[in-house]
Amino acid sequence: MNRTFASLQFRNFRLFFVGQLISQIGSWMRQIAMALLVLKLTDNGVAVGGLVAFQFLPVLVIGPWAGLLADRSDKRRLLLIVQTCLMGNSFVLAALAATGHPPVWALYFVALIGGVFTALDNPARRSFVTEMVPEENVQNAVSLNTAIMTGSRIVGPAIAGLLITTVGYTWCFVGDGTSFLAVIAGLWLMRTGELRLPPAVARGRGQVRAGLRYVWERDDLRIPLLIMTVVGTLAFNFSVVLPLFVKRSLEGSDGQFTLLFSALSVGSVIGALWSAQRPVVKLRHIVAATFGFGAAMLVLAVMPTLLAAFPASVVVGFSSVAFMTTSTTMLQLRADPSMRGRVLALQAMVFLGSTPIGGPIVGAVCERFGARAGLVVGGVACLAAGVYGSWAGRRLLRRGVSVGQDVIATGADLQPA
Repeated sequence: MNRTFASLQFRNFRLFFVGQLISQIGSWMRQIAMALLVLKLTDNGVAVGGLVAFQFLPVLVIGPWAGLLADRSDKRRLLLIVQTCLMGNSFVLAALAATGHPPVWALYFVALIGGVFTALDNPARRSFVTEMVPEENVQNAVSLNTAIMTGSRIVGPAIAGLLITTVGYTWCFVGDGTSFLAVIAGLWLMRTGELRLPPAVARGRGQVRAGLRYVWERDDLRIPLLIMTVVGTLAFNFSVVLPLFVKRSLEGSDGQFTLLFSALSVGSVIGALWSAQRPVVKLRHIVAATFGFGAAMLVLAVMPTLLAAFPASVVVGFSSVAFMTTSTTMLQLRADPSMRGRVLALQAMVFLGSTPIGGPIVGAVCERFGARAGLVVGGVACLAAGVYGSWAGRRLLRRGVSVGQDVIATGADLQPA
């Protein structure tokens, strides 16, 4: 099989891939519909930022414990429970939207509950990827999992835009809830005997602190996480910035926003598939992708028309996923299997959990200075993170430490909106 799709030769991963692809399309329908519904009800960028904050606050608060739970649990069974709860959460949103004018506080509350399930789902789902394929295919599986997340952004927002303009917001949430049936079926149909289970992590005191200490003492884990903290806080706020950018700065419509989001996602898929072919991951790849992401956001910020914004958004999508995939791969491959859930939970904390801080900040910037300023803030943050990563890499080389620079992959997550 072609190196790009090598992991699909394994039945369990194929079931996971198909189920997640369908489910993630539904999830992006929900994300877009919620952001546009809150914007419609409030016409306020800070309110949209508040929605994003409620969605991801649980990732920040309970992230380390969610990672420990993933390390201790049968991840397949845990995912079956969490995915079922997320399905119910989407149907509650559908019922609220069906009222015609739901209270914003109710949308925030449901988003918060969904965020709890997301916090539990994220480390379990992402670390489960490594159990479905042999070690030599881990990087390829991680990249294809990223391709699922990004590819769904092409279809999901486009479907959301079509449904919103024709039959309303309710059906976006109904479609999302129904899509969870695919991933639940895939998990049920897996051959558990073919899973590559890590050693069980026994219960004990101080295991969350042990995970934090483990990451902090490892240069090849700490440096990418610090870079992701800055980028995740101020740059990965697309669901806050892009609706305001299209509707206010470019004077577009809801449908045009979803099309621009889909164009960004085309670049994301290209970036994910490109990353799937890379046999080696180095710190300099993360740094280069960070610089590229920052530059692309600054270019998008100055685009004068919607037509000009489309190619720029493709580049933003490509560079953002190149950054996300290289940083995630380094963590997946370098973390000890017994610590992988906790390491990925920490990544989710700095990548998604930072959104409750960054979302309202960027929303406030957009309200005060315009949506273009929100894109500039994200771009400058990426460039600053890239400077730090470059300095840290050179410092490691001067100390004679090469492990942070070269991570040899034996094969060819993570998205906030």
